[in-house]
Amino acid sequence: MARMRIFIVLVLAIVAGGVFAFATYNYVQQIPGKTVTTPMTKVAVAGSDLDIGDEITKDSVRVIEWPTAFAPANGISDANEVIGRGLVMPMIQNEPFLELKLAPKDAGTGLPPAIPPGLRAVSVKVNEVIGVAGYVLPGTHVDVLATVSPTQNSTDVTSKVILTNVLVLAAGTKIEQGENDKKPIAVSVVTMLVDPEQAERLTLASTEGKIQLALRNPLDKTTPNTPGIKTKGLLGAQATTPRAIARPGTVVPVGGPLDLPTVEVIRGDKRAREVVRQE
Repeated sequence: MARMRIFIVLVLAIVAGGVFAFATYNYVQQIPGKTVTTPMTKVAVAGSDLDIGDEITKDSVRVIEWPTAFAPANGISDANEVIGRGLVMPMIQNEPFLELKLAPKDAGTGLPPAIPPGLRAVSVKVNEVIGVAGYVLPGTHVDVLATVSPTQNSTDVTSKVILTNVLVLAAGTKIEQGENDKKPIAVSVVTMLVDPEQAERLTLASTEGKIQLALRNPLDKTTPNTPGIKTKGLLGAQATTPRAIARPGTVVPVGGPLDLPTVEVIRGDKRAREVVRQE
């Protein structure tokens, strides 16, 4: 009899618990859910990595949803606003398009729209050494060193930094005809952004002498002012100061240069040295 009572109580507890759980479930399901929505806006971004001068095509741009609170300022939402325009700055995939990175409408594509007013793009031929083993890439900064002789004397050959912190716009290879067999050959070219005066210096240095590019840290904004170096200085020879050469028989004051053979002459209270004539 006692077991029957325990069994009945257990059954009643299970039924009561099930009824309570079912009622709780229905109550929770009837509570209206709160939906949190984040305002979104459309932003045009690069569909792939793009370089300076590239023309933006339909395949290189796509429009995505971007949280309005974090959308880039002055972002472009319409893909038609960027298609057909050129880039004046390199971009990476999924980077938003901004007006400051785009050439003006109807300005064309390629390198010219990327040249700021008042500056010029000058290209020079380089090789693996001059181009710093291929590390000179678009967007890097370099110093330009020139090695040239102002005279025909080899002892006057001088190397000096002629341009500092120059921006590299483009680096690549173009095809030219060989001088002898006229066959096409690949020539490495680096294009740098300079002002007109720097363009003159760079052109003269590359024509009359040899140039070398020195890669810079982009965070280094210093402008070194070097005196240049000649062959004698490179080998450790010290520059000599010209001395006055006295003629035979010339009286040299006391304390003067003693490079020439002299004799000391005493006349009363006056002392002097007289250069000895050499036969």
